[in-house]
Amino acid sequence: MLRSIFLLPTFTGIEDIREIRKQYDPLADCIPPHITIVFPFESDLSTEQIQQHLAENLLGYRQFDFSLTGFTGDFRDGYIFLNVEKGKEEIIQIHNILYSGNLRSQLDSSRSYVPHLTVGRIKNQEDFLRAISRLPDDINYEGVINKVYVEQIDAKENSIIEYCHSLAE
Repeated sequence: MLRSIFLLPTFTGIEDIREIRKQYDPLADCIPPHITIVFPFESDLSTEQIQQHLAENLLGYRQFDFSLTGFTGDFRDGYIFLNVEKGKEEIIQIHNILYSGNLRSQLDSSRSYVPHLTVGRIKNQEDFLRAISRLPDDINYEGVINKVYVEQIDAKENSIIEYCHSLAE
């Protein structure tokens, strides 16, 4: 089955991001605004094995504040990102620790991990550049990350939450 692991941040302005995603992200109706920490992977692991992996590797990790600041894009893949500023180091640590053990083979080391929230995917270059130019320059959203989610991704790319791991307070 296809799975991924992500953060569902809570922050002021999340409705603004939902509206932007409705315009530019074909997956906006499939999954809420999120920060992926383990990218989609095929897995035969049981739910219990995934739960154990998170429990063991996230032991001692505490909830943390974060901020989202500034939109950037990568036309090669057509993605538009809202960048994580505050909390970036914590997210990278969680990303790195989860790509261990049973998930070590899932890591694509050909790309560096940069924490972000995807707000769009546009394959046409003109449409992509137009979208980037329409996004606000001076945004700053702040919130808390307190849970890590494991999802199953169905054939229509809908997200089905399989497990939620709460970070310590």
